[in-house]
Amino acid sequence: MFARKIHVEVLEPGEARECPVGWLDSFCMRSFTGRSAFDDVLPISDGLLEAGFRVDLQFLQADLEDWLTRKSGGGSRVKIRLTERDREAGPGNLSCDADLKSNRRL
Repeated sequence: MFARKIHVEVLEPGEARECPVGWLDSFCMRSFTGRSAFDDVLPISDGLLEAGFRVDLQFLQADLEDWLTRKSGGGSRVKIRLTERDREAGPGNLSCDADLKSNRRL
């Protein structure tokens, strides 16, 4: 639906895991965030959001970390990693990986 695919991982000591879709869905409900920019964010599955171009990933990360810390952190700060995926490259190929882009078949 939206032009960008964003992989969302929760960073825990020694590992990273996909952010549960239930957490993403709750965060994306405007009644929780109050930010109209996040109207262009759609949770797809565990660890995956689709977003429009007006969504600033730095603000999304900061607000999602803050919200998760308050709602699910159990007193500990929750850290996440957002990675924008290249829609054309398919699953597992990250747009920020220059080697993958240069080796992609046309």
